[in-house]
Amino acid sequence: MAKVKVPATSANMGPGFDCMGIALELYNTVEARIIGSGLEINTFGRDAGYIENNQNNLIYRAMEKVFNETEFKPPGIRIVCHNQIPVARGLGSSAASTAAGLILANYLSDSKLPMERIIELGTELEGHPDNIVPAIIGGMTISYMEDFSSVQYIKLGFPENLRMVLMVPDFMLGTREAREVLPKSVDIKDAAFNVSRAALMVAALMTDSLEHLKYASQDKLHQPYRERLIPGMKEIFEESYKAGARGVFLSGAGSTLVAMVDRENYGFLDKIKDFLRKKSLNWELNYVGVSSQGAAYVQ
Repeated sequence: MAKVKVPATSANMGPGFDCMGIALELYNTVEARIIGSGLEINTFGRDAGYIENNQNNLIYRAMEKVFNETEFKPPGIRIVCHNQIPVARGLGSSAASTAAGLILANYLSDSKLPMERIIELGTELEGHPDNIVPAIIGGMTISYMEDFSSVQYIKLGFPENLRMVLMVPDFMLGTREAREVLPKSVDIKDAAFNVSRAALMVAALMTDSLEHLKYASQDKLHQPYRERLIPGMKEIFEESYKAGARGVFLSGAGSTLVAMVDRENYGFLDKIKDFLRKKSLNWELNYVGVSSQGAAYVQ
């Protein structure tokens, strides 16, 4: 039997579309063991009712990917999940499942695959590296690839005096739906805008120049198009900045919004809760730190 704890992740961080991501201190714990026959999947915790318990389960599909490559054929598998990461809210629930399945299967098949291969398989399953890389290695990451067999990344530090506020709506937003609203091409001015903001994001965080984060969080490639799918998004951005947020962005494809807030800004949560209450918006708010460690085995 093996057990692994995998962090939630937030992709894009505004301008870093499909390449920038960060691991958060919100976790799913998954254990797997070999049994005599069949497939058993039991899920507990957050959004457990939305998790498939058959061969379409994302954890199992990832495990199969490793088993096929390592030529390991278990007679049966039992999977037990304890989830804290909400499903279809832009917090990397699918990447967490994929990472858990890959790492558990590699352990059960005697750890035949190196971590770089695990990352490549995860990127192939996910389609892009922005969530899967921080889910596996933790921290803030910048990833790129020429193809699924050549995934490269850099893991960065993150200012200790910042924490993240997750603003999670009471509705789901699937990645496919969120991608369908994106244009097939963009104006070169918008592309240049995002290049400058993505570079500024990295520079601001690496040099602790937090006054630049408001501008570094800006984006013209995906957030303006997805805004229509998230009622109140523009107003929540504005109120977050009024409450002292350093930067605010849409987490992945949404629907969660994330604010980067000074650790000593203890009034932020109450101000945003009050605003949401006045707008009759039923959102869940939580402070979380950045998880420097990615997927890890637990006892």
